[in-house]
Amino acid sequence: MLAFIDESGDTGRKIDNGSSRYFIVSLIIFENNNVAIKCDNSINQLRKELKLNQNFEFHFSTNSHNIRIKFLNIIKQYDFIYFSVVINKSLDKLWGEGFNSKESFYKYTCHMVFNNAIKYLKDAIIILDRSGTPDFRNRLSSYIKRKINTEKNNYIKKIKQQKSNSNNLLQLADYISGIINRKVQNKSDWQCYYEFIKAKERNIQIWPK
Repeated sequence: MLAFIDESGDTGRKIDNGSSRYFIVSLIIFENNNVAIKCDNSINQLRKELKLNQNFEFHFSTNSHNIRIKFLNIIKQYDFIYFSVVINKSLDKLWGEGFNSKESFYKYTCHMVFNNAIKYLKDAIIILDRSGTPDFRNRLSSYIKRKINTEKNNYIKKIKQQKSNSNNLLQLADYISGIINRKVQNKSDWQCYYEFIKAKERNIQIWPK
């Protein structure tokens, strides 16, 4: 089992000064590793068909509508599921000192999404985006395993860290988060993109209500 996690938005609290209204973390799960490999290969092939540089990153917020649709047409063929947690950062909704720390904020949101997906996880290898400092990444990995694994159940076997620009399936997780971000903001085109992924959705938690 392979799982990939990525986010949309940011953990900043100054919404009036450019911070995003929502912070979204999404977890995608491939129960079958061979399916994940096939999906990865198809994304590589898409780059060739579009005559894109082999290092081109499929990133939802910066890709054109045409590229988004082609990417979504590829990934919809493969069996995976996803979970998303949407944090509403409005000042009248979210408060508490812990959310003023970007590290604590990120760790807490990751914990929520893994907790929602826990019954689907079994000896999963988790791939995280290799962003932030090495110390933070190590603390995050330890935190997730400590919070999710129990003496009786090893839900997470291993956590790896890779750069999103070199991992197609982290880019897929970015797409999921980007689409959910558009959905909660009720952007005019959200349904166009959501149509490709809605059948794979298992849970979206919006918090606080």
